[in-house]
Amino acid sequence: MAPPTTGNLFGEPSLAAHAEQFAPLADRMRPRSLSEFVGQDHLVGEGRILRRLLEGGSNLPSLILWGAPGTGKTTLGRLLADKSKANFVPLSAVFSGVKDLRAAISEAKHEARFGKRTVLFIDEIHRFNKGQQDALLHAVEDGTVTLIGATTENPSFEVTSALLSRCRVLVLNPLGETDLKLILQRALSDSDRGLARLNPQMAADVLERVAHSAAGDARVALAALEAAVESTELDENGARHIALETVIEALGRARYAYDKGGEEHYNLASALIKSLRNSDVDASLYWLARMIEGGADPIFIARRLCILASEDIGLADPQAMVQAAAAAQITQLIGLPEALFPLSQATIYLARAPKSNTVMKAYGAAAADAMETAREPVPLHLRNAPTPLMKRLGYGEGYRYVHNDPKAEAQMPCLPESLRGRKYFEEESQEHGYGKN
Repeated sequence: MAPPTTGNLFGEPSLAAHAEQFAPLADRMRPRSLSEFVGQDHLVGEGRILRRLLEGGSNLPSLILWGAPGTGKTTLGRLLADKSKANFVPLSAVFSGVKDLRAAISEAKHEARFGKRTVLFIDEIHRFNKGQQDALLHAVEDGTVTLIGATTENPSFEVTSALLSRCRVLVLNPLGETDLKLILQRALSDSDRGLARLNPQMAADVLERVAHSAAGDARVALAALEAAVESTELDENGARHIALETVIEALGRARYAYDKGGEEHYNLASALIKSLRNSDVDASLYWLARMIEGGADPIFIARRLCILASEDIGLADPQAMVQAAAAAQITQLIGLPEALFPLSQATIYLARAPKSNTVMKAYGAAAADAMETAREPVPLHLRNAPTPLMKRLGYGEGYRYVHNDPKAEAQMPCLPESLRGRKYFEEESQEHGYGKN
């Protein structure tokens, strides 16, 4: 027999009530209905897809919810299951495997015999490997389960095409500061699930600091709020006046939307390179700081700077490669935090340097011809002749040593006969040197 929801025979709180009492604020304040849900208006606003699904309640398709942490993916999954009057079966891809999937699917088949649908919610579905994702295919396709997968990673790269084709992908955006302030205010004023029973007093500017520093993540905002309130002593009037310093301590180190192994890593790297290419010093430094403060591997950054120094500057300023290479070597030698200085110096230099992609274009043109003429023989006069046989076959015959024969540069062709006269590198009439901007 299941334990009672409000208490047991001895008057003690039930396990469920006990768990809820000690659950984090973010879990206690989780929206129980669409009217409590905040944000994602492009999905739950009037006439939008999730509102239509929630109000329709029955024909729920399989979904992949893609968004940053704390944007409401799990909450929406629960609301959709509730409105569909379906069993909600949550699994975490971090802790679950094929055995757990098969057990959930088997239970869903059993429930289906009694007309009960199952919503299988898989958190961090991107962590499932191909075999685990393939184990879902048949159950999703035949309707045994309605899959709702939550992911912080781009599903184009992390979810198999077979599973992706059976689901609809919906993108959740980071919450705005206005949304976060509303969520925080509700938590402060709610005496049942929130913090009102602790009598917190928080000035508007302090609340705004929490909302701003949470970087669109409701879970982070609520965790910081809970820590700040609980660590503040009661005054003589029984109130807790939350100081800005307490909030800053609760927030800890500033959060950065950065994941060294995820898509955002490459988004930030792309932003850095494109800002450098566009000679925007300030933007380049900003994206560099985002990567460094977010925990990026400094060697990865240094490599990207070295690539740009040749690909986008090249011979317009040969010193750019020297600067980048020196920064890379010093970074390898001393590491962070001191390496941020040579990396910043190289970033400023590369952003200000004149830009040219002639090196890249020259190689690209040569590579295209190399592929087309891969079986073209090397001209005999350019071949070495280390043996008598090779000399008799004409290897090296007609070669002219340019140091003794100055005319050789102009008169001796070095390309295969079919490519004679081809030009790959074009000189640019661009003033070389440092300090374009």
